[in-house]
Amino acid sequence: MTMTRRGFLSASAAIVATPVFPANVRATPLPLNADIVVIGAGAAGIAAARRIQEANRKVVVVEAASQIGGRCVTDLTTFGVPFDRGARFLYSPDTNPMVKLARGLGLDVSAAPLGQKIRIGRRYARAGETEDFLANLVRANRAIDDASRGKADVACATALKDLGDWAGTVDFMLGPAFAGKDLKELSAVDKARAQERGAAIACRQGLGVLVGKLGEQLPVSLSTPVTRIAWSNRDVTVETAAGRIPARAVILTVSSNVLAAGSIKFAPDIPKRTIDAAGRLALGSYDHVVLQMAGNPLGLAPDEVLIEQSNSSATARLYANIGGSSLCSIDVAGAFGRDLSAKGEKAMVDFAREWLNKLFGSDAVAAVKRSAVTQWNAAPYVLGAMSAASVGGEPSRKILTEPIGNLYLAGEATHETLWGTVDGAWESGERAADAALRKIGALKEAEPEQGPTVRVAKPRHHSAPARRGSSLY
Repeated sequence: MTMTRRGFLSASAAIVATPVFPANVRATPLPLNADIVVIGAGAAGIAAARRIQEANRKVVVVEAASQIGGRCVTDLTTFGVPFDRGARFLYSPDTNPMVKLARGLGLDVSAAPLGQKIRIGRRYARAGETEDFLANLVRANRAIDDASRGKADVACATALKDLGDWAGTVDFMLGPAFAGKDLKELSAVDKARAQERGAAIACRQGLGVLVGKLGEQLPVSLSTPVTRIAWSNRDVTVETAAGRIPARAVILTVSSNVLAAGSIKFAPDIPKRTIDAAGRLALGSYDHVVLQMAGNPLGLAPDEVLIEQSNSSATARLYANIGGSSLCSIDVAGAFGRDLSAKGEKAMVDFAREWLNKLFGSDAVAAVKRSAVTQWNAAPYVLGAMSAASVGGEPSRKILTEPIGNLYLAGEATHETLWGTVDGAWESGERAADAALRKIGALKEAEPEQGPTVRVAKPRHHSAPARRGSSLY
């Protein structure tokens, strides 16, 4: 989890070369003071700032990047149609406040169809083969749940046995495709505690557009990295190259990787247990290789999902005809995805083309007109995809919610059941805002919170195929 200065500068250069897609948000000069400073303008930061503003307290959002959104970034220019470079879906529409807010803004949100097909070589799996895969998937999920109830946490992979020809596919779907990490690196307790995500909800205009619109009325200082936070039990001072902001409290929403990397200094140092907790929740790797393909050569429906029977970690998940467009995303994740992303854009596109050729033949490859890739591990203000606990790391999520003087942490990594989702990030921001407001006397202890009811984890239904699309990306 350590990052050298050379590595940080290399990552910065990589992100500069990536297209930036600013949201429609008014950038404000750095204020002289605030009641609460929110660091980070992703979903958690925007949720926290809106809550503070609703309580009639002075808030400013300080964002290191040049655009709002965090890991919700909608590309509107590369292909002429919107596609999300990071998070794609919201979940649980009946309880998710973001869905209601999106509709109130006039955005088109609806259930994502997400039909799923399985390819075995150059043919589709037969009905019996699909049933066999689903049975193995259910058995693997149950085995991980059983393992999570043991005396000690274990890696998810240790619970899996006798998966036959589907071993590689099950490992991919439950590990890299779900959490960005291979099952041998993933805590069984953390995975078992992950709340059932419910119905996937897509925003036609893009989640980055949604988060941008939700932050339009907030004072946001863009391109303003925080270098140091001086904190105590009474007040805090946020330091940037543009100046200092004295405040009564701070909500810090940076990713677990950024926190562990030490990019922001603290005076005094924050507790070692907090830094260690962030390290045990290191971000997994998940990236998109987006291809513009003429004429629907794959013959798949809009937003249909395709996976393959694989005996190798060098596999992927395909989202076809995104939003009814000609864009197909081949998603790579886990250790294989991390290594591939590190080799650069050409290697990622080459893999995608070879993967398509293996499953559909040369005509499909010939239909590729343009391509784009994401490289979230190289994004200096994120350094990965979604948090995933290593063995024994699940209690770290609760540790990150503990106040440090007048400093509060938020983000998807701090949510014990909705980690890895935009939903969890949003809810964590609201929780942190409520805690900070109570600390400064702006919200009474007995006063009911005005936000959404906290969603309680429900038992998982093992008949569902792989909780597809259930991660942040």
